[in-house]
Amino acid sequence: MEAAFQIPEPFLFSPLKHYLPYIREYAERKAEKEGYPGSPEFLRELKHIGSCVMDIYRGSLSPDHIFREIRDFLLSRGTAGKKAYGRWTGKSYSSYRIIKLSDNSEWILKYNEDDSRYVHIFPSRSGPYTFRVKANTLKSALLYQVLVGRDYISGEDLNRARHPAGLSPVKSIEDARAITEMIEMLRD
Repeated sequence: MEAAFQIPEPFLFSPLKHYLPYIREYAERKAEKEGYPGSPEFLRELKHIGSCVMDIYRGSLSPDHIFREIRDFLLSRGTAGKKAYGRWTGKSYSSYRIIKLSDNSEWILKYNEDDSRYVHIFPSRSGPYTFRVKANTLKSALLYQVLVGRDYISGEDLNRARHPAGLSPVKSIEDARAITEMIEMLRD
C-alpha cells in the first residue's frame, strides 16, 4: 500500500480503516491510475480492510498530531516502553485503554505483541468524531469511487464495481443506502 504518511514506531495504525482524510486521498489517488476491473494490487489492498466493522475518525487532527499526543500521554505516565505499556493496557485480547485527545476524540490503545510496533491505536466508537462502518460498505464505496466514479449512483454501476472484489450484488440502490452514504462521504 502506498503511504501518504509515515507511521512512527511504536505505533500500529491502519489509516485505510480508521482515518477518513487518508481514505479520501487514497480513493482520489487510485482513481487517477486504476481502470476497471482494478489492478491485483488495488484489490489486495482492499482485502486488508477485512470483513468486520470498523470505526473511522473524521476529525481535524493530523496523523502526526494524533501520534504526538498519544506518545506524550504515554511518556507523561511512564508507560511508553513496551513492558510498561503492556502492563498498563493488559495483554489479553479484550484488554485496552481509552484516552481523549485535545479535540475530545477518543482513541483505543491496545497492546500488540511486536518489538517495534506494540502500541495499536484506533478511534473509539463512542468518540465525537467517529463513525462505524461495515468493511464491505467501505470496500464498495472505494471500489465505486475508484473504478466507476460517476456522480449518479445506479445499482448497475454499483454492482459492476463490487464484482471484481467478489462482493455479492445489491438488489436495489435503495437497499444500499449505507454504501451510497459512504460514497458521498468520500466525495466531500
